[in-house]
Amino acid sequence: MPQLRVAMAQIDTTVGDLDGNVAAIREWTRRAAGDGAHLVLFPETAVTGYPVEDLALRRSFVAASQQAVGRLAAEIADDGFGDVTVVVGYVDQHEGSGRPQNCAAVLQGGRVVGRYAKHHLPNYGVFDEYRIFTPGDDLLVARVRGVDVAIAICEDLWQDGGPVQMADDAGAGLLAVINGSPYERNKDDVRLELVARRAAEAGCPIAYVNAVGGQDELVFDGDSLVVAQDGTVLNRGPQFREALVVTDLDLPEASRAPGWEEHISRVTVSEELVPAYEPRTPELHEPLPDVADVHAAIVLGLRDYVRKNGFRSVVIAVSGGIDSALVASLACDAIGAENVVGISLPSGYSSQHSRDDAEDLARRCGFEYRQYAIAPMVDAFLATVPLKGVAEENLQARVRGTTIMGLANQEGHLTLATSNKSELAVGYSTLYGDSVGGYAPLKDVPKTLVWELSRWRNADAAARGEQPPIPENTIDKPPSAELRPDQTDQDSLPPYDVLDAILEDYVEGDQGRADMLAAGFDGALVDSIVTLVDRAEWKRRQFAPGPKISFKAFGRDRRLPITNRWREREAQQELGAN
Repeated sequence: MPQLRVAMAQIDTTVGDLDGNVAAIREWTRRAAGDGAHLVLFPETAVTGYPVEDLALRRSFVAASQQAVGRLAAEIADDGFGDVTVVVGYVDQHEGSGRPQNCAAVLQGGRVVGRYAKHHLPNYGVFDEYRIFTPGDDLLVARVRGVDVAIAICEDLWQDGGPVQMADDAGAGLLAVINGSPYERNKDDVRLELVARRAAEAGCPIAYVNAVGGQDELVFDGDSLVVAQDGTVLNRGPQFREALVVTDLDLPEASRAPGWEEHISRVTVSEELVPAYEPRTPELHEPLPDVADVHAAIVLGLRDYVRKNGFRSVVIAVSGGIDSALVASLACDAIGAENVVGISLPSGYSSQHSRDDAEDLARRCGFEYRQYAIAPMVDAFLATVPLKGVAEENLQARVRGTTIMGLANQEGHLTLATSNKSELAVGYSTLYGDSVGGYAPLKDVPKTLVWELSRWRNADAAARGEQPPIPENTIDKPPSAELRPDQTDQDSLPPYDVLDAILEDYVEGDQGRADMLAAGFDGALVDSIVTLVDRAEWKRRQFAPGPKISFKAFGRDRRLPITNRWREREAQQELGAN
């Protein structure tokens, strides 16, 4: 039975940086060749970065992508690796309509010897590929060292039939799937089950390579897989870091004559079988535990957002509360404490223990710490414009926002917003105040998970013999905005475990009022929370980007009108009356 050494390069590319991406692909091809690989797989649209969104609608961008792939093929050969077969994603165009297509190229001997266009274009959640790309019709089967390798791209694997069934019909010995599959909590289990099921349907092993890195609000977690036809995991890559995942496979020798069949395009790259060799033992990486992988996803998303957008440092308003403490800890993990500046901005209502906790956080984490009292600025404003009540409370937050953004502007920092998903959901984040920032690490993190992450991070540090970064007092004390005397969040909100359970049903589950009442939630509480969520849509629309970790994050995942008179309670009453 023929042998084939397959290398999956889960790499971190940058959208629009075609030269940088091509250079990275060349370097990882060199590494794969050094490891003796015969076939190297790179992620979906690795040449252009993923997702390219409406860049694909520009003819100049598509032309640059086409040229980059041709140049890449030639440069790999010039590097001395022309005998290695490389499969890489890029953006091409449909030969008939000229519309863009999400494609894979097969490179060999300095040339593009095969091309495959993605069949299934996702049009849900964060994806809008159906609007941008034109789907392909044909399956590409490339004969590599005497083995027929079918090619597919990401969503092609998630849909029943299509390229998976075609690979079986074509008698493929291996199905190579290149992916840009974003991270979601617990998605690794779903992917593994899917790949195992599709391997059985395809009648051959599947090599599934996934991208890694952050792109705006998306995080790609790697976790590349090789799964046998019977569902056995033959190899598994690490999460949240670049890696070359190398697997030796025994595959059936191709038996069909090269040529065209209906919707199947066959190309011969190399017929000669690989001389027998001793296979290496694969290194199977176990997925990270639940909270640990959420932490890793946020850190990677934050690191890449800072790095890819040209920032070197971040500034955070540290209040002594749990949200800003976790954001500061995440920032230190992502870019190093030497690149983090924490600013304490106490008002006349700020407690001494909050000031102490903020200073203790800075000492534990090791970032630069400053303090600027905002009371004189607030007093000066109120002497000119006499605000009271909530307006006065929000003024304090807005003075803080102006101060932190002024320092960021002067010193070149990226401001990190510290609001969490629970606050964003119910509108408990002052617009142009504590919501200011260029990136929001906790945007998709509910308050209960903020506590879980903080406790996990401290426990992880303690297990390594390091000082826990977050003061215990910060974790244990009741959360408060400290905008009026003795204020706590639970003055106007239910306990966060109850709030987050309702929000999970309403925001992520799209449940209606009747569904939530049937689940046992109090009707008056549901009405109150749903009203807060609906009224805060206009504020969320103006909020900074942040890493997606859930099935449905605020932003592109959840698209609701701002001007909207639909009310769940009224709708249920009308339905009940009828």
